[in-house]
Amino acid sequence: MNNGKQLKLGMFIRPSGHHIASWRHPQAQADAGENFKHFVGMAQTAERGLFDMLFSADSATAFTAEKSSLYRTHYVAWIDPLSLLTALAACTKNIGLVCTASTSFEEPYSVARRFASLDLISHGRGGWNVVTTGNPLVAENYGLEPHLPKPERYRKAREFTDVVRGLWDSWDADAFIRDRESGVYFDAAKMHILDHHGPYYNVRGPLNVGRSPQGHPVIVQAGASDDGKEFAAETAEVVFTAHEHLESAKAFYADLKGRMPKYGREPDDLKIMPGVLVTVAPTRQEAQEKFQRLQDLIHPEIGVGLLSRRVEVDLSRYPVDGPVPEIEDDALRNSRSGIMFEAARREKLTIRQLYQRFAASRGHLCVVGTPGDVADLMEQWFLEGCADGFNVMPPTFPGGLDDFVDLVIPELQRRGLFRDRYEGATLRENLGLKLPRSRYEKQ
Repeated sequence: MNNGKQLKLGMFIRPSGHHIASWRHPQAQADAGENFKHFVGMAQTAERGLFDMLFSADSATAFTAEKSSLYRTHYVAWIDPLSLLTALAACTKNIGLVCTASTSFEEPYSVARRFASLDLISHGRGGWNVVTTGNPLVAENYGLEPHLPKPERYRKAREFTDVVRGLWDSWDADAFIRDRESGVYFDAAKMHILDHHGPYYNVRGPLNVGRSPQGHPVIVQAGASDDGKEFAAETAEVVFTAHEHLESAKAFYADLKGRMPKYGREPDDLKIMPGVLVTVAPTRQEAQEKFQRLQDLIHPEIGVGLLSRRVEVDLSRYPVDGPVPEIEDDALRNSRSGIMFEAARREKLTIRQLYQRFAASRGHLCVVGTPGDVADLMEQWFLEGCADGFNVMPPTFPGGLDDFVDLVIPELQRRGLFRDRYEGATLRENLGLKLPRSRYEKQ
């Protein structure tokens, strides 16, 4: 039984789709990265499906480790996500709008101001995905060498996030009187100067944007390392994560929720939403054929390059149809790499088989089947304590999104697992998250 609780759903947007070969599919929008009307249609379809939020990841570089095959990938250029979501706010009414900004290369005041502005423009539907940035090539675009090591990036991120949240508390909700007769625009007692001085930042404040309609924009995070989980337990309200198997997802869920009490937080203060790539059709055969058409479009050069970038090990020197090589654990520099190599060893996968699996979903849960098959899996993960919802990753846009909204959403609603209307006006209300207290509010 779900005790009346329902799934939360994010729509993870990518220009042509989440499958690496999506742009080559004849029904995909090949020029999607620069096609604003395409994104408008995507947002409005997701809102028709009653999704909690649109989510856009970001990277401040076109370059990845597979530079030699860069010309084969469609992830190299798209509209700046914050600009995109701000524009989409005018084309939607209810759906949340969440995107990425890096604590390694941004400044707290600028991030606080831009996301507070998104929240005002969207009437309380904004969210910030906090990342520390793992790709060292990004540093080259900001004149910073070398890229900071992970532990220091997280120390910096904690201070950065605390400063941003402090700036979001610059004004009480009723600070702006705007009394024409008396000539008083705001109550000075309800303006707060942060005056922060720390190891990484000195920020005076106040922020020159009023208080958010939802108190603060929602804080989202996606780190899966021990540093990332500790940071999320302390600060995040939504966590996007990647797991291919129920057991690892359940362990992650229990671990992260179990870290929250020491920060004075309740488990429901954080929604954990694994990514899931869904290929759905009325029959299993149709779904499998649809999925295989995309798999066949993966060029080996880009497949191996993408896999090598993710695991930070050059696999191009090994036979593509040979076994995945044994790699020393200390060479696996990020949390998802170890999971992938462990699966490859357990299932005796070739490099081609591993890149096909990874390229399809990039280490996330992948389901191919009927609406009932998809709902069964989502229901199991939800009820068995693996997820509070999912970050849905259609393999292609617009077709994959249309399929999910038209086929899966009605099945989830039939089972009582998903809403039939939006509950509130803000992203925070629809996610069932508390209104944050200002740090200046009297206890």
